Amino acid sequence: MKVVEVITREGHIEAVRRLARESGASDHWLGPVNEDERQAVRILISPEHRQQLLDALQARLGSSEESRILVYPLEIALPRSEETDESSGSQGAVTTREELYNEIHAGTRLDGTFLLLVFLSTIVATIGLLENNPAVIIGAMVIAPLLGPNLALALGTALGDSRLMWQAFKTGVSGLSLALIISVAIGKLWPSVSYSHEVLSRTEAGLDTIALAFASGAAAVISLTTGLSSVLVGVMVAVALLPPTAVIGMMIGQGEWQLAYGATLLLLINIVSVNLAAKLVFMFKGVKPRTWLEKQQARQSMMSYIFIWILSLILLVTMIYVRQYIG
Repeated sequence: MKVVEVITREGHIEAVRRLARESGASDHWLGPVNEDERQAVRILISPEHRQQLLDALQARLGSSEESRILVYPLEIALPRSEETDESSGSQGAVTTREELYNEIHAGTRLDGTFLLLVFLSTIVATIGLLENNPAVIIGAMVIAPLLGPNLALALGTALGDSRLMWQAFKTGVSGLSLALIISVAIGKLWPSVSYSHEVLSRTEAGLDTIALAFASGAAAVISLTTGLSSVLVGVMVAVALLPPTAVIGMMIGQGEWQLAYGATLLLLINIVSVNLAAKLVFMFKGVKPRTWLEKQQARQSMMSYIFIWILSLILLVTMIYVRQYIG
């Protein structure tokens, strides 16, 4: 349950109360009229009805610059209602598109903090690979901020938001490029690079690789759309992206081009699989824009990108087959 607060002119109040009732709100109440002749309506509403209410309010008040729609988290509502218990069985997205956008968009910020976390996680991951230490590699995954850009790219496609897609693309490429540059430098400067199991295991790709990346991307979106923590799935996505990037850089630094090629195939398959899985789950969960025209544009965008990712995955799998069985 959350509280949706609408602040608007008195003339809109009755319309807002009607929309609250029509959207299945559990309760609503009015605040006093302010000096600027605006009034607040607070609406208590369950997760499965929240998106319907927000869409209706935006359609009614979206053009009004004097109106505000605010959503507050609610720790507990007493007495407990049967509606609250039943909402836990909902199969659709219980986090609204606006909440998803705010949470995921924050992960696309290309700032000093993002680059510093990529820098530190790459150093830790590279040392863990060189020392053949899985615990250190997992530790690097905890601080690697690579989940945000990948999910933002998928969400941007689902909503037809080209700005979000471009920002996610820039941030993701910048993060992976920085990780690659750092690992190349370490590969050149490290006294002796040992080809440990942790290193060599990331120079080959197979069906298990695709399954891991698909599971990571799907789990990340499911956790977000159901309001659960995405920390652990963020680690899973980092596992799929950061270590292969570090191995590519180290192998380039050592002049081992065949091993670098294998690690590159692994990284590309992971990127394609994570994004494809995220897009499919967003589509399955019904995450889409509000207006009809935006929905049509987003649907065309989603289908085009899904086709491109599937085609890319087929090409990459073919390249792996050629490398393993013919080359």
